[in-house]
Amino acid sequence: MNESHLPEFNLDRFTPYRVAVAAQKLSEELAKHYRQEFGISIPEWRVLAHLAHSGDVSVRDIEVRVAMEKSKVSRAASRLESAGHIAKSVNDSDRRLLQLSLTPKGRALMAKLLPLALSFQEEIEARLAETFDGFEAGIDRLLWEQE
Repeated sequence: MNESHLPEFNLDRFTPYRVAVAAQKLSEELAKHYRQEFGISIPEWRVLAHLAHSGDVSVRDIEVRVAMEKSKVSRAASRLESAGHIAKSVNDSDRRLLQLSLTPKGRALMAKLLPLALSFQEEIEARLAETFDGFEAGIDRLLWEQE
């Protein structure tokens, strides 16, 4: 029997794998804080954070910006709407799209969540120390220069 030989491959040095694992680990680290204190999930955090950053946007906008499946964005948005943190309305320029916005209750929640996020950002910067600026530049190139 002729076995095909696999090329030498070190998964531990494969950048797409490492970036995905690092991103997941960082998300989970931050999620421990806001899940315990505020009872929200990672998808809910991402929707809230995007709305706090960008203002009123559609589910499609969030899906594209945060690289999350539409169904996850929609489920998170529904849970956040039920909790009174966001409001949904029909987009004036495209009636097929739902527009999401923070409610006063959602803004109050973000006023508590954003300091946690900023503190976590400071922790990451401290952990990366002198390599942080280069890391950020590399992430920027991966995110924005392929477009």
